[in-house]
Amino acid sequence: MRLALCLLAAALPAAAHVMSMSSGDLTVDGARAHYELRMPLYEIAHVANPERVLLDHVRFAGARMTHSECRTDAAHDAYLCSADYDFPAPVDRVDVECTLASVTVPNHVHLLRAQMGGKRDEGVFDLGFTRATLRFRPPTAMETTVTQAGAGVVRALGGAVQVLFLVVLAIAARSPRELFAITGTFLLGQCSSALAMPLLAWQPAPRFVEAAMALAIAYLAVEVLLLPEAGVRWLVTFVLGIFHGMYFHLFLQTTGYSASRVLAGAALAEIALLAVMAVAALRASGMLHRVAAGALLLFGMAWFVMRLRN
Repeated sequence: MRLALCLLAAALPAAAHVMSMSSGDLTVDGARAHYELRMPLYEIAHVANPERVLLDHVRFAGARMTHSECRTDAAHDAYLCSADYDFPAPVDRVDVECTLASVTVPNHVHLLRAQMGGKRDEGVFDLGFTRATLRFRPPTAMETTVTQAGAGVVRALGGAVQVLFLVVLAIAARSPRELFAITGTFLLGQCSSALAMPLLAWQPAPRFVEAAMALAIAYLAVEVLLLPEAGVRWLVTFVLGIFHGMYFHLFLQTTGYSASRVLAGAALAEIALLAVMAVAALRASGMLHRVAAGALLLFGMAWFVMRLRN
């Protein structure tokens, strides 16, 4: 029971927003720059003085802010900020530090697109990657592959909720053969969903995706607790993968990254972590399985209620 409560207490703060993203556009002209930030309104509900705090957490080395303004765009549920900067001299590269994850939620991701004289570059920032240098040159194929596959790895393992998805898969497997089937169907659902969503007229809202993910985790935990002999767990994990794939779809939609690179990086990371956790899960006692499943059930239901209320 102590393990269950610890898991629940650790996970709930991180579950506030699984898909926490913002975007920014930087335009550099000689020694001047203009920056625009777009932040979902629900991300700043707890941020005091967002008109000052948000821009304070996006810094361009050597630049001095000369003007800024922020406003609420209620029609698009967004908070918009813009700022002008002066550099001491014309620049050909910009060092950026972004710590928005420290004032929003720990798993927040900020995508910064930049352009200068027709040249473009971009950076992705989160709690673990707060600094980048924009060099305004076309990236090599290798750089693009490493960056985008690495983003898939970080998105797959970058938060407590993503890791708990893999925990529930590991404890649901009753044998190595079933683990293989569960892992395969989960990844199939994840990739199919992420690739199919752009082709559909309906686009899921983050709130819906998170609520569906919470219920999927809770249901699989119920199967582990109450239906130990259930024979179609692979089908449940396929549905779980579909909901998880919607999360990757929203990330791909925001960043414009290659789906194949991001999903490949995510799949490799998920397989590696699942293999490690599965070894421990298959050796654990039935009591530990039930305790972990109970914690995941409580977490899933609590997360679902939070999404309905927010």
